[in-house]
Amino acid sequence: MIFVNNKSSVSYRVLEDFIAAHPESPFRYFVTEENLGVSRGRNYAIRQSRAPILVFLDDDALFRNGGALRAIVDIFEENPAAGLAAFKIYYQRTGEMQVNAFPHKRFAERKDWHHFDTYYFSGAAHAIRREVFDAVGYYPENFFYGMEEYDLSYRALDREYTIRYDDRVLVWHKESPTGRLTPREKRRGMWLNKVKVAWKYLPMRYVVSVAVTWGLWYLVKSKGDVGGFLRGWGLSYGFPVRSYGGRWERRRGGI
Repeated sequence: MIFVNNKSSVSYRVLEDFIAAHPESPFRYFVTEENLGVSRGRNYAIRQSRAPILVFLDDDALFRNGGALRAIVDIFEENPAAGLAAFKIYYQRTGEMQVNAFPHKRFAERKDWHHFDTYYFSGAAHAIRREVFDAVGYYPENFFYGMEEYDLSYRALDREYTIRYDDRVLVWHKESPTGRLTPREKRRGMWLNKVKVAWKYLPMRYVVSVAVTWGLWYLVKSKGDVGGFLRGWGLSYGFPVRSYGGRWERRRGGI
């Protein structure tokens, strides 16, 4: 079990004392020199791992059912083409399913389905075969927050891996606001990263529509943060790679 303290400003002494008190357990604890963000933090943990299946839990998520790890192994054994596994996630505070963590936009139609193949997964809790990272690369390190799961999903699907949702794994999600980015930073990150993903994988008309509509969404949600809007466009100028059916082409640009 690998823990990455992503240069937290909050003490993790309780965890550190627990690990020290259990030297017989396979705990590995790392403290980074800077806040690496979501993608770089996960990549840091991946590089410390050796197992063929990697299970990811955010620090505000925990398994709800005791048989979760056994179920994860079963999911991959039953679905040889599956490279990634998505789980059923609930808000811990209310006990309701978390709609924006459900790996399909047709929530009302599929929320009671026990399993299905899908096209993305939630970063709060998921599992990935190690071979997927060897085949398609790690999480995109220019995504500090948001949409990194979509980018990895599309690369995996392009290599003919499937993403399997299975409700045998249940997760509580606390989603605490402490220690997170400000709402404006989160929204700007989501907007910019949506544009990056569209640029890399979709036809140009979708790139334009995503850039415009989500840019306007940022302005509305931020109550007219024109400065952040203009900084966003500045950060968005130039993307280095673009994918066309599995082929990668270099593009001049800053990000």
